[in-house]
Amino acid sequence: MADIKSLDDLKSAVGAAAPAAEAVAAAPRVAVRDKLGRAYATGKRKNAIARVWVKPGSGKVVVNGKEMAVYFARPVLQMILKQPFTIANVEGQFDVYATVVGGGLSGQAGAVKHGISKALQLYEPALRGALKAAGFLTRDSRVVERKKYGKAKARRSFQFSKR
Repeated sequence: MADIKSLDDLKSAVGAAAPAAEAVAAAPRVAVRDKLGRAYATGKRKNAIARVWVKPGSGKVVVNGKEMAVYFARPVLQMILKQPFTIANVEGQFDVYATVVGGGLSGQAGAVKHGISKALQLYEPALRGALKAAGFLTRDSRVVERKKYGKAKARRSFQFSKR
């Protein structure tokens, strides 16, 4: 390695090594699909885990064998599931099949949304920028803290009595 005695020497040494690093980092993302033409991803939120398959279609969403409107009856939860398609501007172009376990309905909706986002960016890597900017590729890791012994809840102590 060359002796680096000034800032200009350092810049030239780093500048010579940079193009090789850029070539590795700038490798284009490729679409990942199975033999049936589907992209698969797992989504998680709170204690819910969703397995999601995305393929081109008419926009039908099936969760645990039921239509989205039946499984997620509340309009807010249906809106959560549609957000990735709206952000990526591909509404009605993909069919979704999902199985989800654990947690409550809100956590399950968030897990399916996370899975749809990850599967969409695997199916079409060009959609990654919009989904990442919206924060849909980041897992929301907040989980309820466990109850400890000697406590009423996770952190709350039993009521103190002076007498």
